[in-house]
Amino acid sequence: MKNYYETPVSESRKQSFIETGEANAFLRQVYTTMSLGLLITGLAAWYVAQSPALVNFFLSGIMMWVVMLAPLGFVIFLSARIHKMSFTAASITFATYSLVNGISLAFIFLVFEMGIIAQTFFITAGTFGAMTLVGMTTKVDLSKFRSVLYMALIGLIIASVVNIFFGSSMMDFIISVAGVLIFCGLTAYDTQKLMQIGMHADPESESTKKVALIGALALYLDFINLFLFLLRIFGSRD
Repeated sequence: MKNYYETPVSESRKQSFIETGEANAFLRQVYTTMSLGLLITGLAAWYVAQSPALVNFFLSGIMMWVVMLAPLGFVIFLSARIHKMSFTAASITFATYSLVNGISLAFIFLVFEMGIIAQTFFITAGTFGAMTLVGMTTKVDLSKFRSVLYMALIGLIIASVVNIFFGSSMMDFIISVAGVLIFCGLTAYDTQKLMQIGMHADPESESTKKVALIGALALYLDFINLFLFLLRIFGSRD
């Protein structure tokens, strides 16, 4: 994807983008797609969790590894191939990824009470909304923190893998808090990046629609990970 941060945008252009329908048209594509993805994921997770037969099929044996690793494969494939795919094919791939990811997340309904899940979802939605607002309104160039955020994310993944072997509850709590902070930062960064991209984009072109789809994927991942880390924090208190 082109680095739109390298192309300067005047303050008048930024104001025009926000005040006219251009911002609404582009961002509506992004958030509508993200919301549909989250809906598919949530329904798939809930449906699988309600069926002991499906739970046994998807979350046991080799199928468990297929379901757990497939979402990563979809993300890599979609990110690498989207510019060579039609928008329709890319949309179907995103919807399929959302479905498979929902199956892999069915375990949360088996581990946590519905009340905790619902409470965490609303907290996640509020936090995500707040960080989205920060990304839209801040005058700070958040691209300066991109490297720090991604390095922190890599460190978080390594720490999570290490803690699988140690099983430290204190370390798990620290990892969860760090995960919340990192994905709050990524949500604000991704939002600002999408605002920057939208200022140069033609909302009606297919290439812009595909960029909006990739933006929806980024925000979808931010939301899901933020939700999971918050669930680990609130669920551990139950």
